Amino acid sequence: MDQIYRRHDMQGLSKEKFARTLLDVMNIEVIGDTELKQKIPANGPIVIASNHPYGGIEGVILCLLIGEIRSDLKVLANQGLKLFPELNDYFIFTNPLSEKDPKNTPSIRASLQHVKQGGAILLFPAGRVSYYQQDKQRISEHDWNRLVGRLISTASAQFIPVFISGKNSPLFYTMGRLYYRLRLFMLARELLNKRDTEVRISCGTPVLSNNYTVFDSQHHAALCRVQSYCQDPAWQRHWPATPKQHPSAIADRPDWQDIQQELEALPAKQCLLVHKDFKVYYGYQQQLPTTVFEIARLRECVFRQHDEGSGQAVDTDGFDASYTQLFVVNTKQQQIIGAYRMGRTDILVKDGDLSQLYLARMFKFGAQFLNQTQPCLEMGRSFLIPEYQRSYQGLYLLWRGIGAFVCQFPHYRTLYGTVSLSKLYTPLSVALIKHALVTPTQSVLPYTEFDFALHPELEDYAKQFGLAGDLSALLACVEADGKDIPILAKHYQKLGAQFHALGIDTNFNDTPGLLLSVDLPKASERLLKLYLGDGYRDYIQGDENSIS
Repeated sequence: MDQIYRRHDMQGLSKEKFARTLLDVMNIEVIGDTELKQKIPANGPIVIASNHPYGGIEGVILCLLIGEIRSDLKVLANQGLKLFPELNDYFIFTNPLSEKDPKNTPSIRASLQHVKQGGAILLFPAGRVSYYQQDKQRISEHDWNRLVGRLISTASAQFIPVFISGKNSPLFYTMGRLYYRLRLFMLARELLNKRDTEVRISCGTPVLSNNYTVFDSQHHAALCRVQSYCQDPAWQRHWPATPKQHPSAIADRPDWQDIQQELEALPAKQCLLVHKDFKVYYGYQQQLPTTVFEIARLRECVFRQHDEGSGQAVDTDGFDASYTQLFVVNTKQQQIIGAYRMGRTDILVKDGDLSQLYLARMFKFGAQFLNQTQPCLEMGRSFLIPEYQRSYQGLYLLWRGIGAFVCQFPHYRTLYGTVSLSKLYTPLSVALIKHALVTPTQSVLPYTEFDFALHPELEDYAKQFGLAGDLSALLACVEADGKDIPILAKHYQKLGAQFHALGIDTNFNDTPGLLLSVDLPKASERLLKLYLGDGYRDYIQGDENSIS
């Protein structure tokens, strides 16, 4: 290393020139640098943390790249790096091998102050190079220092998890198994043997501090650590390519006067709700052929936006003729803004023929599943037009309608159905949602499984902490746009939903679907009052066998 330092006149160079010269001399190609720089906010408090597979060169690379975006970058680093005076301006020095060393207090204080003042900080919270761990039977990171979570929460900073792919030499791990301090002696050798290699950087989407719901510092550090492993490209998957098809043009909108005539001909009780400029109805295709056509047309429009849909002019099938349509009309704008399709199981499968249920094509229902033990509403094909997808109003009106419907038909105590997980989610995100929410049962199984093994580090984390409470934070770093679980899934969670299975709907563009059920009378009183209105007490106390 000293020979390289002298031969290339690196003494006294600026920190940026020193780092660039070292990478050029070593002929190291960095992959993923552009993506990393694009994801770093130009200002504001930011904590960047990475795994530590090599022990040297990854620090130089990250300092250089992040420093190009954030001139205020500081790096919490091993005091051994003082031997490179050219890089000292990057560093806040510490002793990572001794978490409780009182000499670390000034460096921790300096780090907190820097981030609180809106600065950027990079750290390698494992405090040591990845090593072979006998209990895991693999090379893995040491537990991360609790400081990483403290920095994020105290400064309300964004967090960017980084994963550096690669390993050191087999000799390095062998010597480390003999005696852990031998790893330190070999770090210079491991830096030099990275000549003429590629170093791949993978980074997550910045995660806002309010995405973290954990308050225990050890848990928070473990979550940040596993967010780093979520970036491992070896566990990134893509949805299988589907044959390129040219979808049909969306059908023309029918004349609103035809829809208006159908609505006016409905019995009064089928207008479930009037709220300002909105009315909520239920009806059947034989009553509302033009209205159901418009619902199917709007479904196709909305589903195509999410890489779903039938590809036909309208999204319809034979089940539209036997299912109940519940929909919201904006009377002022003369448009349908959203709908649900509901299957009344006591009517559809009264002779035991499960083929009359749409979801029976997607799931194998056992005799003990609730749709065969009690009257249920099978909920599906829900949508809101784009103007209402980000507002509370559309979903509120749909559920006010559902509440009014079950008050008319109080023998329906249970709702079940699927939430579509659009292919706009990555397969890793769908796997995280499945493992976080689904409680497997033998009473229902998907015909087409979604088979995606989690990273071993994620599996270990799930065993220790579970994934449900941290799902939002995990999705936020995996998804390019930082999105959370679908708003409809969150809504069902608030109603106390039980998630039974996740399967692939081969009849709906191979879309993953999350099967759930809601025992409606057991939902919170606040939500029952909100959606069922004045009828909620009668509904809770009502005779399950009565039919209005």
